[in-house]
Amino acid sequence: MTRYFHGALNRMTLFAALLVAGIMYFFADFMQIAIANIWLNGVIIGTSLFGIGLCFVQIFQLLPEYRWLHEYTHGHRAIALPPRLLKPVAQMLAVRPKRISASTLNGLLDMIMVRFEDSRESVRYVTNTLIFLGLLGTFWGLILTVGGFAELISGLDFSDENVMYAMQVGLSRPLAGMATAFTSSLLGLGGSLTIGFLGLQVQSAQNGIFRELEDYLAAHTHPVSVDEAVNVLPQINLATRELTKTVQSLDNKISEL
Repeated sequence: MTRYFHGALNRMTLFAALLVAGIMYFFADFMQIAIANIWLNGVIIGTSLFGIGLCFVQIFQLLPEYRWLHEYTHGHRAIALPPRLLKPVAQMLAVRPKRISASTLNGLLDMIMVRFEDSRESVRYVTNTLIFLGLLGTFWGLILTVGGFAELISGLDFSDENVMYAMQVGLSRPLAGMATAFTSSLLGLGGSLTIGFLGLQVQSAQNGIFRELEDYLAAHTHPVSVDEAVNVLPQINLATRELTKTVQSLDNKISEL
């Protein structure tokens, strides 16, 4: 069962190690990219590090859930409840009969899926934030570039013999704007891809829990028999007739008004 957890954790660790090795190998180039706009790129790098740490925290938070599920599926009932995601389901299963109904199974699985989706919202938000920061840097850099060229052209005096020197000096601001645009886009997209891959591994580990619990509960689900369905049909018919009478009564009252 823990193969899902260990597989996801190993892939995350390997990816993080390759990322660190790549940064260390191209450290000089990475620093040149980072200092092109130290404030914006620093925020992007910091957000990426926060997202990486968040993904590893979430994957380790699944370990108690795996342990509880392993113990429960092997017949151990007197075990502590899991800390977060499976706790409501564990409380319901602690007092359940030997077999559960199909409707109960669907309710439990829907509850688990919703809680898994909610736990991944923070990772999605960090990924979207990195994309936004990359686009922000792109437009910021383009604004600096266009403004720099406009200022350069308006300030040139082509009758001056030093016009080429003035042009070389004036190109520093537009080039700095282009550097901001390209480096922030590169870091923002790279950070979003990194967090997206790590978040995908967290989702893979959560899906492993979901599949194991689904298989176990499906094997202990009590399907509705024909006799039970026949016994329920008169109650449904009675409720339908009462509802029809109520609707007709309301229609009569409305018509009288």
